[in-house]
Amino acid sequence: MPKYSLIIPVYNRPEEVDELLTSLTLQTFKDFEVLVVEDGSSVTCSSLLKKFSTSLMVQYYFKENEGQGFARNYGYQRAKGDYFIVFDSDCIIPAGYLEEVDVFLKEHKVDAFGGPDKSHPLFTPLQQSIGHTMTSFFTTGGIRGRNHHFGTFHPRSFNMGISRVVYEKTRGYLIPFMGEDLEFSIRIIKSGFKTALIEKAFVFHKRRTSLLKFYKQLYYFGRARINLTRFHEGQLKLLHLFPLLFTIGWVFSALIGMLNEQIATIGLGLYSGYLSVVVLEALWITKSLGVAIRVPITVITQMAGYGLGLMYEFTQKKRGINPNKKYIEIY
Repeated sequence: MPKYSLIIPVYNRPEEVDELLTSLTLQTFKDFEVLVVEDGSSVTCSSLLKKFSTSLMVQYYFKENEGQGFARNYGYQRAKGDYFIVFDSDCIIPAGYLEEVDVFLKEHKVDAFGGPDKSHPLFTPLQQSIGHTMTSFFTTGGIRGRNHHFGTFHPRSFNMGISRVVYEKTRGYLIPFMGEDLEFSIRIIKSGFKTALIEKAFVFHKRRTSLLKFYKQLYYFGRARINLTRFHEGQLKLLHLFPLLFTIGWVFSALIGMLNEQIATIGLGLYSGYLSVVVLEALWITKSLGVAIRVPITVITQMAGYGLGLMYEFTQKKRGINPNKKYIEIY
């Protein structure tokens, strides 16, 4: 039996799966299997898997569309390894990834783990700018995986591993979408399992390829944060409200500024100062002016998307509308 089972849910993205599987053929640690779970795609990746039949132990499954959380569960149910690792289809895995994971697990007794995501040098400047915006201390507080954590680290499903024991006790994802990975991570920790961030086990994550797609993704993330509060108390903190406050302040400054030049000047100064700090951080970390100059627009897109998604789902919750209605009864 393989030690690691790598599970890749996919929906209409054969090109991404091709790149991901190609990166897996270069792994220096070889004791693993790959399970590709096609979640009801109309554009499948079944034909391209033939070229990996000799280089990877790969299995392909097609199922009806239910959402990414349940697609991962489908893979869990069929995995043969001692550890299950899930990747998003838009990730590229460095050659030493599994070796880093294996070394870490031999030295640390943890039940679930995750790693950071990074931007590949070949990604477009916009993708790299989005990647920086999603991991910057000044936009997310550094909570998305740059620092070392034990115990309270919540793995995210773009790069997340669990032991077979964790799956057998928790039964995997409770909901198929909208915060499903964080809900699962919280439940893992509440069940008494130990989690850890493996800093060296990073993946190259493509993020979104346009500002509109990025906005829609963050809008969804904002909704997901409120959705989490339907299952677990205390999951909405001040840090999560920052994008909404940023957006309200931006609109308020613009509207009031049309009537009062002094307020307009103060508002412009505050927002310009904040964005300048994030730009300088991006320039320092990425060493790319092309990436850094795109940061203001990606930050504004991030804040508006997340903030408005948060506000929308909050009003839905207050009205008693629950997108998890057919799943929540089994919780």
